[in-house]
Amino acid sequence: MRPPTSSSSSGVGGSTSTLVADTVTGWHVFRIDCYSATKAHGVGKYRKSSTFNVGGHNWYLAYYPDGHEEYSDGIRFALFLLDDPLIPNDGVNAQFMLSLLNQAGKPVPQYTVDCGTRRFTSKKPDWGCSNFITWKYLESSVYLKDDSFSIRCDLTVVMDIRTVATGAESPVVPPSDLHQHLGDLFTSKVGGDVAFYVGDKQFTAHRAVLAARSKVFMAELFGPMKEQTDTGVSIDDMESNVFEAMLHFIYTDTLPKIDKGDKMLMAQHLLVAADRYNLERLKLICQDILSGYINVDIAATTLVMAEQHSCQKLKEACFRFLEAPGNLKAVMASDGYQHLKTSCPSLVEDLLAMAAPLICSRSTPKKPRLK
Repeated sequence: MRPPTSSSSSGVGGSTSTLVADTVTGWHVFRIDCYSATKAHGVGKYRKSSTFNVGGHNWYLAYYPDGHEEYSDGIRFALFLLDDPLIPNDGVNAQFMLSLLNQAGKPVPQYTVDCGTRRFTSKKPDWGCSNFITWKYLESSVYLKDDSFSIRCDLTVVMDIRTVATGAESPVVPPSDLHQHLGDLFTSKVGGDVAFYVGDKQFTAHRAVLAARSKVFMAELFGPMKEQTDTGVSIDDMESNVFEAMLHFIYTDTLPKIDKGDKMLMAQHLLVAADRYNLERLKLICQDILSGYINVDIAATTLVMAEQHSCQKLKEACFRFLEAPGNLKAVMASDGYQHLKTSCPSLVEDLLAMAAPLICSRSTPKKPRLK
């Protein structure tokens, strides 16, 4: 006999779940001044950084200038978890990365070491990077400036691991593509209702989009002087490629592709444009880019730009670069320093305050050695 045939189809059920790790991330920069004086204290001996808190736990970095028993050819660094009652019995899981920093405060790729995820316990509170850098390389590199260098520790602490039910056949939500649609709108010019004349080029844009992104455009295109923009807006003090890059950012919230050799100059011009049209995010992006280009030749002019356009982050980056005595002396002898003296005399007072300890130390005669 054949089995009975059901007239109704049987239901099929399904569900999904996701393993979620809750994490907290932080970082700490450890600066080593007077590097030469820290050496020759013994293999395996270390100096501590100040304590820093990430994930509710206290940590510090250990600096082994003479290396470790496992590695005697260079410098070792280790991350320590301070013992406290908040440490769980099974320890703390944490992933950390150590980076040597260049003079601009950026990680040096070839000396950035991912130390992986480690379990820190009361019995094993430290994990290290034994072969971080050899003495020979550090002492011959540009990263040891005026007998000092810095490293950064990026630390991610795992707070909790849990399973979350995500329902049956949960749909995958793609990332937002709003910027692509608005970018296409800008490129196609469909519905454009305002024209800008910059140099020998004309740009068609949408009043509502510009006004939504910039209070300056809001006032210009919808304020009392709106009628004067009906026939177009002429902009005489900006390059057409800079204005086009700014419009691209307004529509897409991203910068257009810029050739590497033009990136610094474009960032300078875009920072001025961003300040003019009150585009704060673009202004911060430009500050971040320019912070990576600071050198002796342009430090003074960059400082002037930071002061004139109220760029606090860029100003701080300039002063970090100038903290090195050799950098400060070279910048004060540059042509850009003369421009700084004329444009921003208040900044000169700050630089002279930085230079004063150096001048005093040179003018103070050394005590003769006793034989």
